[in-house]
Amino acid sequence: MLSILGFLTIAVFTYLVMTKRLIAFTAIIFVPIIFALIGGFGPQLGEMMMEGVLLTSDTAVLLLFAILYFGIMMDAGLFDPVSNAILKVAKGDPVKIAMGTAVLALLVALDGDGTTTYMIICSAMLPVYRRLGMNPLILATVSIMALGIIAGSTPWGGSATRAISVLGLNANEYFIPMLPVMVGGAIATLIIAYILGLRERKRLGMEVIQQYQNELAATVETTTKGSTWKLWFNLFLTLAIMFVLILDVVELYLLFIIGFAIALVINYPNIEAQKKVIKEHAPNAIPVVSLVLGAGIFTGILQGTKMVDHMAGDLVSIIPPAFGDYYTIIVSLIGLPLSFLMSNDAFFFGALPVLAEAGAQYGIEPIDVARASVIGQTIHLIGPTSAPLWVLIELIKTDLGKLQKYTLPWILLGSVVMIIVAIATGAMAL
Repeated sequence: MLSILGFLTIAVFTYLVMTKRLIAFTAIIFVPIIFALIGGFGPQLGEMMMEGVLLTSDTAVLLLFAILYFGIMMDAGLFDPVSNAILKVAKGDPVKIAMGTAVLALLVALDGDGTTTYMIICSAMLPVYRRLGMNPLILATVSIMALGIIAGSTPWGGSATRAISVLGLNANEYFIPMLPVMVGGAIATLIIAYILGLRERKRLGMEVIQQYQNELAATVETTTKGSTWKLWFNLFLTLAIMFVLILDVVELYLLFIIGFAIALVINYPNIEAQKKVIKEHAPNAIPVVSLVLGAGIFTGILQGTKMVDHMAGDLVSIIPPAFGDYYTIIVSLIGLPLSFLMSNDAFFFGALPVLAEAGAQYGIEPIDVARASVIGQTIHLIGPTSAPLWVLIELIKTDLGKLQKYTLPWILLGSVVMIIVAIATGAMAL
């Protein structure tokens, strides 16, 4: 009975989210409450929900201040010199432009927001692609791959945030082993950018490249949005945060609270300006933070009622025992088609808890299942349920089918590389 209620909870939640009958925040709260009441758990609901919210509170705080921090860094033009340097060094060479796009995308994607990433990359690089006649799908490919790496690996990224919050994991423990996976994915992205650039160089021919070299170099802006000393300070502060993060001596959410406070005071000494910048970036953070806290209620109810336990038992019963040793690989491969077809909310809040509980039957830790579930999540970014994708399609003036056909082989290749690195380094234990 509990297994049926659990699967119905996930199915109804997925249906409501994917058909846009309810937004994820309301569906993730209402649906489990209704099925818990049907199961007769009304008197225990309050305690279950409270325990679930406590599980996700650290992640919610981390996400809030990470978004605010990177919002200030974007406003301050922290990455502008990188963009300008790319244009100056590239000199009209498609190979250098494609690889420069990949480098810039990997940096800009640190804010974890797909829409922001695409808008910044397209603003900086799309005019160059158009003036040289390069295929903008190259820009789309490397940008999507870069965003997928960051979103799946960093605790403030969309996929990782959901995985961490729904399973109640520690952000530091999740993130540190993912660093080699991030490096592997970044190298794969750069290599793919190089290959695509070579193809484009051959297609355009050297005459066209020579024609635009001087013009492109002459258009590079060397000014930045803020004072030079502030730019250097912001760079030092960001690097310092990343260094302390790697040392794992301070909880991640505390690190970003302090970092945000320092960045706010330095970049906006005026109190009114500080209030204004918080109001400007709060709309980007509040929906995601509220969703994470809502996920706590969802998780608390499914765990407290033991629905997840019963669902996992049924799921394990249909998986051949011989496959148990390769469970994390199975999860990573299952995640490819599921994440393409499902929204992130439906996959991580609906399917992941079941996969984690099933993994426990084989002695697999939830944190390994979480890492396995996010590796390959890049494919979600070209699926129909990815909202930022529609922004990118509009910016580069293409259609969904054309973009998917061009990017899919490269995204799958990058996902395979990350899976191999994760297994080799132990980030995804077998």
